Amino acid sequence: MNKYDDDDVIMLHVTLLDDMPDILAIFTRLKSRLTNIVEPDFGLLDQLHSLGVLKLPQLADVRSERTVYRRNSALLKLLTSVDQCDKFLEALKRTDQQHVVNFIVQNGGKKQRHVTSY
Repeated sequence: MNKYDDDDVIMLHVTLLDDMPDILAIFTRLKSRLTNIVEPDFGLLDQLHSLGVLKLPQLADVRSERTVYRRNSALLKLLTSVDQCDKFLEALKRTDQQHVVNFIVQNGGKKQRHVTSY
């Protein structure tokens, strides 16, 4: 037996706030933190090349950096469009870096939601 009458309706509406930064702004804001947590050396760069984010010269330039931090910094500088950022997130998923995707999608832990129930 249902504890609500058929006439009772409970609706939950969740929306992101209008002033939520776009993905490019998020990447820019989180850049210094992302340089510390992204793992570029075990397939990520190859995935970005196969997805069309990096051309061969860019791939070589990123790989030529001596440290992981510098490789990440060089890589993140190349992400200049929403499409590239979306493909970067896809490449992270494909290389088992879902924790980084979660960090970005949650805006570095600052994603805001507005919940209204009626």
